[in-house]
Amino acid sequence: MRAFTAFLTRLDAKLSLFALIAAGAGLVLMTAMVAWGVFGRYVLNDTPIWVEAGSLFLMSWFILLGAAVGVRESDHLGFEVGLVLSPPPLRAVLIVLGEGLVCTFGLAMLGYGWQLAAGTWSDRMPIIGISRGWDYVPIAVGGALIALFALEKLLLFVTGEQQAPLGFVHFGESQEA
Repeated sequence: MRAFTAFLTRLDAKLSLFALIAAGAGLVLMTAMVAWGVFGRYVLNDTPIWVEAGSLFLMSWFILLGAAVGVRESDHLGFEVGLVLSPPPLRAVLIVLGEGLVCTFGLAMLGYGWQLAAGTWSDRMPIIGISRGWDYVPIAVGGALIALFALEKLLLFVTGEQQAPLGFVHFGESQEA
């Protein structure tokens, strides 16, 4: 089990870095697209029609990739006050329950996002000309990453390799990175 957890941690670290870079690049690209749209509208008096649809498309990618990274880094979806105030046996149950719920939520996003993408794949977005299914692929990809990162945190906690999922530190306790 520890070998699998170590493998999963190495894999997740690479996936998390890739997702973070992709989300940042998407944010920069969306900002440039919106700036071009504003420039086109007010300076050139010729609004590029693809800017809004393209920037909304990029937004769903960087939001969901960033949310997945936030789950891995424990900067997203947490209730640490309840953990701090709980006695250690209850804290352990709450951590396992919480990570299990986040993993289940990620799997639901993966499944339903995939269904939405498959169901709309033959439709085209009129302005940018790509399949409407691409609107839903970020939900599936983000869900898969959220589930994978939550599974990693759960396994680290259950195997005792981590006192608590990345980021949680009880008052007076230390945590190794």
